[in-house]
Amino acid sequence: MFLPGIFLLGFNIGTGSVTTMAKSGATYGMSLLWTVLISCIAAYVMIIAYGRFTLVTGETALQAFRKHIHPVIGLFFIVALTTGVAGSVMGVMGIIAEISFEWSKSFIAGGVAPIYWAALFVTLVYFIFWNGRTQVFERSLAVIVAIMAASFVFNFFLLMPPTIDLAKGLIPSVPQVDQEGENPLLLIASMVGTTLFSGLFIIRTTLVKEADWTIKDDAQQRRDALFATAMMFVISAAIMAAAAGTLFANGIGLDRPAQMITLLEPLAGPLAASIFAIGIIAAGVSSQFPNVLMLPWLLCDYGDSPRDMTLPKYRIMVFFISLLGLVVPLFDARPLFVMIASQAFNVALLPATVACILYLGNRSDLMGEHRHSAIMNIGLAAIFLFSLVTSYMGFQGLLAMVAS
Repeated sequence: MFLPGIFLLGFNIGTGSVTTMAKSGATYGMSLLWTVLISCIAAYVMIIAYGRFTLVTGETALQAFRKHIHPVIGLFFIVALTTGVAGSVMGVMGIIAEISFEWSKSFIAGGVAPIYWAALFVTLVYFIFWNGRTQVFERSLAVIVAIMAASFVFNFFLLMPPTIDLAKGLIPSVPQVDQEGENPLLLIASMVGTTLFSGLFIIRTTLVKEADWTIKDDAQQRRDALFATAMMFVISAAIMAAAAGTLFANGIGLDRPAQMITLLEPLAGPLAASIFAIGIIAAGVSSQFPNVLMLPWLLCDYGDSPRDMTLPKYRIMVFFISLLGLVVPLFDARPLFVMIASQAFNVALLPATVACILYLGNRSDLMGEHRHSAIMNIGLAAIFLFSLVTSYMGFQGLLAMVAS
């Protein structure tokens, strides 16, 4: 059974990941592939750590924060993650609507306006949500994620760069700043941020609890986490390779995902462009499921109440969250201030997420004989230091964006 892992995969690989990985491939080729590998390894450690805590205690992350650390910590995560989700819902739907608009020009004169695409996908996600059961979300995601993975992996074989470039990309290095002033450190921070998203680990505990797993299922939990993170690496590398094998090879940069459609077609043909478009759309739709579920799930976890998504209050809540997906195409806007706020919260979120599981996982009164091993503590400490560095990079980028 890999469905919880598929849920995490659909959550993790969204339009933000596509944008970042495509930008990296177009600007620096495969030289930053090592960043994806390290981030996926760190994500595996974090998923295991949070999942194991729930296996032993039966508590989700927010329940543990509230009971064993301080209620304010739980509230902080709810506010921070909800703020990020609000910006993500607007941004994700705006991107896939733009991608769909560009792609539709290839078979309909003038294309189908972005607002109609956004309305279609918002309705699709809400329709599946209406069923109200996690199993329905997981099975729907399984289909969408399979389409996404197949699209990007197939494109990889169509557009892959030389094998030697793939091998060199696994050796850690920081590219020189190019003549256009691109900052590879900020891009590295963005790549880490899209993979090591705190919401991923918080939601993981909910999925483990709903699966009724106990410590006897630890081996299954590890296999599930390995499947999710391995696929994260494969899909992210495939997206990067598609851009590296075409745009980077031809000296063409990338500013937004929609350019991949218009630029890929003359370079790689309409088939590659169409497959990439399908992959991006599937990535965006798959990430919207966890996005719209985030707030009600967090509230249920914090209050230790049943996660019954058929309750009217949750359906109304998700309805209004879903409507945020119409903001960008409807008003031709960019959710700048919301995105700034979400980035500001995310700067502090990952170190806090690592620190919390370091503390909880080493409490003998909670974990007993299953406390973190020395190896796990070393791994989490390394991730904590890594998160501080990347958070500093993100903070500097945030300041630069505000200043401009």
